[in-house]
Amino acid sequence: MALPLRYSFRNALVRWRSTSATVLGIALVVFVFVLLQSLAAGIERSSGNTGDPRNLLVVRKGSTAESASLIARQNFQDLRYLPEIARNPQGEPLMAADVLVLVNLPRRQGAGEANVLLRGVTPRGMELRPQVRLAAGRWFEPGHREVVVSAKLARRFEHFDIGQSFRSGSATLTVVGWLEGGGSAFDSECWLDADECRSLFERDMYSSFLIRPRDAAAGEQLMARIEADRRFKLKAEREVDYYRKQTMTAAPIKWLGNFLAVTMSIGAVFAAMNTMYAAVGSRTREIGTLRVLGFRRRSVVLALLLEGGFLALIGGALGCAVAFYWNGYTTATMGFETFSEIVFEFRITPRLVAEGLLFAVMVGLAGTFLPALRAARLPVIAALKSL
Repeated sequence: MALPLRYSFRNALVRWRSTSATVLGIALVVFVFVLLQSLAAGIERSSGNTGDPRNLLVVRKGSTAESASLIARQNFQDLRYLPEIARNPQGEPLMAADVLVLVNLPRRQGAGEANVLLRGVTPRGMELRPQVRLAAGRWFEPGHREVVVSAKLARRFEHFDIGQSFRSGSATLTVVGWLEGGGSAFDSECWLDADECRSLFERDMYSSFLIRPRDAAAGEQLMARIEADRRFKLKAEREVDYYRKQTMTAAPIKWLGNFLAVTMSIGAVFAAMNTMYAAVGSRTREIGTLRVLGFRRRSVVLALLLEGGFLALIGGALGCAVAFYWNGYTTATMGFETFSEIVFEFRITPRLVAEGLLFAVMVGLAGTFLPALRAARLPVIAALKSL
């Protein structure tokens, strides 16, 4: 005989104190799991949202990131007139050279210091990155020691308001505008003129080249040509592929999230077991009565499992709802690729919510199984005599 579902439902309402404890415990576990995973998702989205699929990024062979790459300035002249490179309406090759420099600057409200990435760009650099736009102020003018900083970084660092200046070593730069990177890695950068950047920070080489081929076929030919030429010792790949790989920072956060989730889930399983054992102990006579009425052991087990799974699902939904409050919240961490401040947003995706709910149900079922099994094995006479 199947056990009516309303029995489990009404029991959860009558014993609301133990029900609340179970739901809140699982909600806390799911909240931590989803929130930490959303950090990693935000970093991955920032890198994956960067670049233009039409562009190629060129760095030194053996370098793991732009910041670790050094390319001779002569290579820029050697490459820019290759026939595979597209031209703009003015007939100029769509190729840019960048210089990356790390500077240590103070955060707002005395919250210490952090490295900030300065990107020196040549005139075609802005043309090749249409996702970057000016949010306020104006673009920098070469030769005037001007810089345009990320609007998101401006909320985190001192002297980043338009019109203010900051100093790094012997260089003093004036902020003339804020840029928006459209949720990409460029939201963690400050831009200035490439040649001025080289001069101020005594860099004799470029860090990377950005190239737009005529078409996809020309892009394949150009990548093969650059990597095969022993004079250059360079490697080329699609810009979007390069940034998609730059997600080392997300890996330890995902590992921490999984570790904490497993650790807390073990505690949640034992807490659910304790709660369900207590619930079974207080319902011994009820279970004995159900057995006398003809309900089978497996019906009792199934009813308790459904009850535990349902309460865990409610807890998981509550945890996801609380975590969703932080969706889109902007924060920052140190990037392991550049060792600079990386700005990103918490991203609570539908997949994360589904994983959180599934995780909650699994914890609930695992914590309910042994108490349910014990309840089903209670001798009927002993159960009826229980107080």
